Amino acid sequence: MDNYTATPRTRIRRLPKRGSYDKLAVHAILDQGFICHVGFAVDAQPYVIPTIYARDGATLFVHGSAVSRMLRTLAQAVPVCITVTLLDGLVLARSAFHHSLNYRSVVMIGNARLVEDAEQKWRALHLITNHVVPARWEEARTPSELELRQTSVLALPLQEVSAKIRSGPPIDDEEDYARPIWAGVVPVETRLGTPIDDGRLLAGVADIDLTRIRRFAPLTD
Repeated sequence: MDNYTATPRTRIRRLPKRGSYDKLAVHAILDQGFICHVGFAVDAQPYVIPTIYARDGATLFVHGSAVSRMLRTLAQAVPVCITVTLLDGLVLARSAFHHSLNYRSVVMIGNARLVEDAEQKWRALHLITNHVVPARWEEARTPSELELRQTSVLALPLQEVSAKIRSGPPIDDEEDYARPIWAGVVPVETRLGTPIDDGRLLAGVADIDLTRIRRFAPLTD
C-alpha cells in the first residue's frame, strides 16, 4: 500500500485538505527531522518528552536511559503518541487572524515495545546514531556492554500515522487586501555553522565533513 490507512484517531478533521497519509510524504518528514516528542500518561498525568529517533522502514526507534520514566513506562506497552514537526516559514497576513506557519508534521499513535533482542537493539542504536550524522557509527567507538545495559530502545510500528502540511502564502479576507501592510512568507531554514572542536583533537584530525548531512541547507558564511 502507498498510503497509511486513516483511523478514527489519525484522520485529519481540522482543515482536512492539509492532511496526508502518503507513506513517501510521511517518511520524508521523519527522515529530515532530528527530534520527536513522545507523549504518554503515568497515573493520569500526561508527559511529553523530546528525544532523538530514527526510522527503519515501517518502524520508529527511540532510545534513552534505561532508568528514565519515559522508557520504563513505555516498555510496559502503554499507549503513546509521537510527533515530529518541521518549520518551513512564517506566514504573515494582513489580519492577525490569518497569520500562520508553513510546516510539515507527522503524528504517530500506537503501543511501543521494548527492544530486547540484542542484534535488533544494536541495529537500532546504529540507525539512531547515523540518523544524526550519516556514517558516524562507523567512525566512532561503539557502545560497551555497560553502556548497552544502561540504554533502552523502544520500537513503535508505523500503523496509525498521519501527516499535516501547510505551504504557500497567507489567505486574507478580500477587503483586507486594500490595507497598506506587507504580507507574505518569511522562509525559515535550519543551517549548519562552522564546526567547533572540543579542544582535544589529536594532531592531524580533520574537521568533520558536513556535506554528509545533506538534509540541511548549505553552511552559513
